Amino acid sequence: MNQSPLVELDDLDRRILVQLQQDCALTNQELAGRVHASPPTCLRRVRRLVETGVITRQVAILAPEKIGSSLTAIVEITLDIQAAENLAAFETAMLNEPAVLQCYRVSTGPDFVVVAQVPDMPAYHALVHRAFTAQANVRNVRTFFSVHRAKFETRVDISEA
Repeated sequence: MNQSPLVELDDLDRRILVQLQQDCALTNQELAGRVHASPPTCLRRVRRLVETGVITRQVAILAPEKIGSSLTAIVEITLDIQAAENLAAFETAMLNEPAVLQCYRVSTGPDFVVVAQVPDMPAYHALVHRAFTAQANVRNVRTFFSVHRAKFETRVDISEA
């Protein structure tokens, strides 16, 4: 696995990250006020966090049920052949599939766990055909459907270990 070097974070970096994970739409002035730093210092710190890859994207998080995409599928995928090129090919296919929100290569059990968001069961069946069964190397597909989401977070705990 390709591991990036750790980025050293001080207390101000952590305060900035906590605030941005709660609301990335804050102006630099608002952010500086919340983390008790000057706006120029805050702007420099945020730029450094972006440049070093600590902040990878700033996005809007949507409520899927409000836009007609209320079926969440958690899918276990087992491949026939687990050679590096086959694993990479499956990952590439998942990267190109709009319904797939998350794709994890896992150990002990299936090869991948995929989280997909679709409007309904016919859309799920279309996804299965298009992304899983149409691929010659997929041996097994096992799906769990969410009936209730008790927690959904995008934030990462950045408290010191």
